[in-house]
Amino acid sequence: MQDLLSMLHALHRPRLMMRAARIGAEDYRRTAHLPRLLGYGVLPRHGAALMKLMEMEAELEHQRTTSDANYSVIRHVDVLIAVISEARDLRASLA
Repeated sequence: MQDLLSMLHALHRPRLMMRAARIGAEDYRRTAHLPRLLGYGVLPRHGAALMKLMEMEAELEHQRTTSDANYSVIRHVDVLIAVISEARDLRASLA
């Protein structure tokens, strides 16, 4: 899990995008938001969910930097909100 947390620490995105994600993370509810992003069914543990979210975020970042027509800033911020919140929950469970 430490590698996952160090990957998150090295994540650098535009300041405005991260600010919006931090504000959105205050109202994050795992049971409501995570199924919308990962699909419905049994919710994975924090570490597994975070890995899937990081993969999704990497793809969105690639779309953003290459100016892909399918890129959605709303979806990117949604995924970042979930990443921030799941990371907080993971850190809390490790402490």
